Amino acid sequence: MEAQYRNHDGDTSFSSLRVYLNSLSDTPSRFSRRAVSVSTSYDEMSRVRAVSGEQMRRTLRWYDLIGLGIGGMIGAGVFVTTGRASRLYAGPSIVVSYAIAGLCALLSAFCYTEFAVHLPVAGGAFSYIRITFGEFPAFITGANLIMDYVMSNAAVSRGFTAYLGSAFGISSSEWRFIVSGLPNGFDEIDPIAVIVVLAVTFIICYSTRESSKVNMVLTALHIAFLVFVIVMGFWKGDIKNLTRPDNPENPSGFFPFGVSGVFNGAAMVYLSYIGYDAVSTMAEEVKDPVKDIPMGISGSVAIVIVLYCLMAISMSMLLPYDLIDAEAPYSAAFSKSEGWEWVTKVVGIGASFGILTSLLVAMLGQARYMCVIGRSRVIPIWFAKVHPKTSTPVNASAFLGIFTAVLALFTDLNVLLNLVSIGTLFVFYMVANAVIFRRYVAVGYTKPWPTLSFLCLFSITSIFFTLVWQLAPRGPPKWFILGASAVTAIAIVQIFHCVVPQARIPEFWGVPLMPWTPCVSIFLNIFLLGSLDAPSYIRFGFFSGLAVLIYVFYSVHASYDAEGDGSLDFKDVESLERINIVLS
Repeated sequence: MEAQYRNHDGDTSFSSLRVYLNSLSDTPSRFSRRAVSVSTSYDEMSRVRAVSGEQMRRTLRWYDLIGLGIGGMIGAGVFVTTGRASRLYAGPSIVVSYAIAGLCALLSAFCYTEFAVHLPVAGGAFSYIRITFGEFPAFITGANLIMDYVMSNAAVSRGFTAYLGSAFGISSSEWRFIVSGLPNGFDEIDPIAVIVVLAVTFIICYSTRESSKVNMVLTALHIAFLVFVIVMGFWKGDIKNLTRPDNPENPSGFFPFGVSGVFNGAAMVYLSYIGYDAVSTMAEEVKDPVKDIPMGISGSVAIVIVLYCLMAISMSMLLPYDLIDAEAPYSAAFSKSEGWEWVTKVVGIGASFGILTSLLVAMLGQARYMCVIGRSRVIPIWFAKVHPKTSTPVNASAFLGIFTAVLALFTDLNVLLNLVSIGTLFVFYMVANAVIFRRYVAVGYTKPWPTLSFLCLFSITSIFFTLVWQLAPRGPPKWFILGASAVTAIAIVQIFHCVVPQARIPEFWGVPLMPWTPCVSIFLNIFLLGSLDAPSYIRFGFFSGLAVLIYVFYSVHASYDAEGDGSLDFKDVESLERINIVLS
């Protein structure tokens, strides 16, 4: 049986150029076999996990996860996002926008929590999609996610130079230097950003536990600065600013732009909650996943919701919404007040701590994604190795750290400091779909087509709603179509809920109100994807195309060889999980 996986006297696909070229001729058959090959929870937690050699040490508790979640979410970008959403979309009702976005983030976090409790491995979304939809969808989403992490981390590290300079009254240009002859956008060298990235890389390679301690200290300092800014806002602010603009000709009231403004603001500030997904990649290093993971992920999101809402109220009280600086709301508000200019430096210091914590958590997450993708053999197994002394994925951490440092040194990435672009939103969409599919489909026991048809139909309805919201002109016809689309989507979910029974009951922790909770997450992520600009889609298409080429020319052959030698022999191990199956 094994011979069918080998080429020419048992050689692997990469043993020689001749063998590799012959393997390429078999790409269609190999792709059809491997692309939708579904791993199992049993394999992910045993055979696949053993590929790393040493195991990651279980040292984290729920409070570590809360600290990592808060550190990952509260970056410097919140200082920008709040002002822009308030000035352009929501006005003082920005606090309602943050509450709505926070609730949606919590629902999405529930989807991650169910998977992380059931499958406590370091792969996060990659592993969840792999055990649900197969190897190829998991690779495409994982590759985009890692690239998105690297690009945003490079931008964040360059932002550290700017915010640290503002804290000390020094222009970032004084810490950077221009190299003539290099292309525009790649000629501004930032050594401070490189030092920051390499320092964080050393910390995450040294110990996950020590990384958590460093994050705890930095997060505590960052929260202290946020509380300080909140208190200053309430103390110096005026409650009349919550309903009164500076210019009487501008819309007044707590909801100056109406309900649509609140939801447009929610779509913008939702990105400020991104970061909790990196916590799911730490599941393999948690002492008690069943207890600690739900408390860590949900607890961190809940705390951040409270902090963001308080910051929104504080900022709205400081100035009328039509005077808020869209780019630097807090710094501008205090700089205009005589005797309070020093607070702008406090904001700069606080933002610097926020950058460090978000960078630390993101780099922890990206290394664990790369490690588990290496375990699946779709990239070289070298990335999967865990160091026997540090119990961390040193190879993946060092490689991605150096790659990030190179980008941060040369490249002026025009992205937000808390950027999580189309790749991450697409992964959130996939995870929400995956949790529904896994609840309602048991391989070998139930037919997948009813669930797949529901997911496709609901997604199409959500896309139609989003396109109408974004493109249709204002007026009664638009609101009628949106209302009809919403009623249709609700009817689709209700019919599915009544007709298709759940095939799997979570043994420890499950998403509440299934399938409504993940459906809200699906709709939200589609809605947010519709609000992104054209360059985001171009970037997503480019990296997805690049990932497809890597999969076709390398990954599918490597995983095919691994299946041949028994490393990825995915059989019906679901029978070992029958205790979780509810036969209909």
